[in-house]
Amino acid sequence: MLHRFIIFCILEGLRMSKELEELSPLDDSGHGDGSEEETEEDDEPKICQVCGDKSTGYHFNAMTCEGCKGFFRRAIKRPAQLCCPFQNACVITKSNRRQCQSCRLQKCLSIGMKRELIMSDEAVEKRRMQIRRKRMQEEPVTLSPQQETVIQELLTAHHKTFDMTCTNFIQFRPLDRDQKSISEHGLEPNSGRVFHVTMHKTPSEDATQRNISLSSPSSPSSSFQSPENKERKQHKSVIFTTLPHFADLTTHMIKNIINFSKMLAMFRALIIEDQIALLKGATFEIILIHFNMFFNEVTGIWECGPLQYCLDDAMRAGFQRHLLDPMMNFHYALRKLHLHEEEYVLMQAISLFSPDRPGVTHHSMIDCNQEIVALTLKTYIEAKRSEPNKHLLYPKIMECLTEMRSMNEEYTKQLLKIQDIQPDVSPLLLEIISKDI
Repeated sequence: MLHRFIIFCILEGLRMSKELEELSPLDDSGHGDGSEEETEEDDEPKICQVCGDKSTGYHFNAMTCEGCKGFFRRAIKRPAQLCCPFQNACVITKSNRRQCQSCRLQKCLSIGMKRELIMSDEAVEKRRMQIRRKRMQEEPVTLSPQQETVIQELLTAHHKTFDMTCTNFIQFRPLDRDQKSISEHGLEPNSGRVFHVTMHKTPSEDATQRNISLSSPSSPSSSFQSPENKERKQHKSVIFTTLPHFADLTTHMIKNIINFSKMLAMFRALIIEDQIALLKGATFEIILIHFNMFFNEVTGIWECGPLQYCLDDAMRAGFQRHLLDPMMNFHYALRKLHLHEEEYVLMQAISLFSPDRPGVTHHSMIDCNQEIVALTLKTYIEAKRSEPNKHLLYPKIMECLTEMRSMNEEYTKQLLKIQDIQPDVSPLLLEIISKDI
């Protein structure tokens, strides 16, 4: 009978041990517990003070193996009460350490293992996240095949639609830098004075001009001009001397931006209404990005092949300081980032795929496209840049994009005023800045 009782106690102890092991979230190796560890620097073999197995270092203030380390952590955290099936005097060895959980725990406590050194679940998870983050930082960042494809498509479209030599610029109407006509009408280059022209029209005159603008060029109403209207037109034509050249230049760049966009698969996949809405919203911003590639941050001059432009040229076209000053600050800030060509084209794409443009209907699809491009830019910077402060580049680019959005609205307002005074703005540019979709 005594023999059978001993066998029963042994079997019962094994059953309880199995149940307790199944309650544990980790196996007996105990990896990832977040315990305080110290490894021995010498090569002498160390043994676990609990079971005699090979020790891996100090865990919870005692030299133990991985198995006893994990057991101690689990036993302290779980609420189950442990009891010895024998006489609370079991000898714990490597072979029988699973038979009596109670005596094993008492052995852990007796050698000095401290329950207060066990980290909480939250602390363990935080430490694991730190380890993962550190490993990710140590691993080299690379562009995914999809991101490589996005960059290559943007570069190809950019090279086919944008000419860095600017040879076509000499075909536009001449750049007249005559300052006399502007000075006579109240605008001095670099003077900072705001240009104001007030035109008084009677209701009948205003209605007549609207009817003329809606008539075909061959209609009698459009060909007939009174001496007073002809004199006013001649008067208008000499106010903004560089406007005809910039009108041709802007129209040329708009056509290139349209062709650039149509070469992108993500853009072609959109409905035509969304394509138009995106182009109307982003054209001015992409033109700014294009011109930044020509900007000399030392001289403040845009060096466009055979031609060079300065801030005074924009003032002679009728634009005012509260647009030109932030625009100059933008060009200095962006140019000092010394962007790669890949970063410039990705910046253009982020501007193009802005889901909050007026008239956009499929916001989620466009937002997904912008997220893909933005993540590609961020990954490109991490993978291709080696500067110690490269982590600041992406936020600075985003800041420049935000600044362009604020200038976009002011540009539209000023251009409409200029067109009202001197109607040299091209129909394509007027279509771009109009609010009709």
